[in-house]
Amino acid sequence: MKLGRISRLSRTARGKAPVGRALRIHGAIAQQIGIAIVSGRYVPGDILDGEIASSEHLAVSRAAYREAIRILAAKGLVDARPKVGTRVKPRSKWNWLDPDILEWLFKAEPDRAVLDALFELRNLVEPSAAALAAERRTQPQLKALRRFLEDMRVNTLATEAGQQADLGFHATLLDATQNPFLIALAGSVGAAVHATTVFKQREQPLRRDPIPDHQRVYEAISSRDAVGAQEAMRSLIKLARNDTPVKRTVSPSRPGRRERRAST
Repeated sequence: MKLGRISRLSRTARGKAPVGRALRIHGAIAQQIGIAIVSGRYVPGDILDGEIASSEHLAVSRAAYREAIRILAAKGLVDARPKVGTRVKPRSKWNWLDPDILEWLFKAEPDRAVLDALFELRNLVEPSAAALAAERRTQPQLKALRRFLEDMRVNTLATEAGQQADLGFHATLLDATQNPFLIALAGSVGAAVHATTVFKQREQPLRRDPIPDHQRVYEAISSRDAVGAQEAMRSLIKLARNDTPVKRTVSPSRPGRRERRAST
């Protein structure tokens, strides 16, 4: 796989490069390989080229490439072993809730099955969270929800500012549940919300204004209407799924590639 953009970054970062630049390089390498994995270009069982060959091809240090592989291994995408190489792991081992993996899925364009599964998860978690938020929210949290809603309305979800307000709205809603396990999902839920919002606008503006959907959730939480908040959130997720386009279906596993060597 040709990673020309990463190669250019590496050349500007050689020599006396600051630590932050080095971090960006190995993060960019991890992203490129990660996208290739989650998009199906590399399938489970594929073995990536070795450290020396890959680092030379990318024009980066072996240390930067090695760190990128560590990032991917921590996310469950690959298994790196001496004398065996770096092998792509089965999809069942991937950390699907990792925010980076969620982002990479939408950079690659997810298939219908993955998209349906993601919205199914949101539908299991967020409506119940909204009901708890209606019962447990504090005044400062309600104020924050109102502020984020207004920011979305003013900036629209076509802008970075509006998208950040959307993230803040969903994160604050989870905070308002007062449940540490639900709050811990904020990063994953936020990544899913942001990725789908950007994805829906990749080729054309949003078909429908989703701000009224958020308004209904807010009003129910403000009124401490747990049932209403649950239903409003369920409707928001259903409409968001309907607004999310899918261009391709699941590709069947390709036989005979379990030992294929995949070039990075």
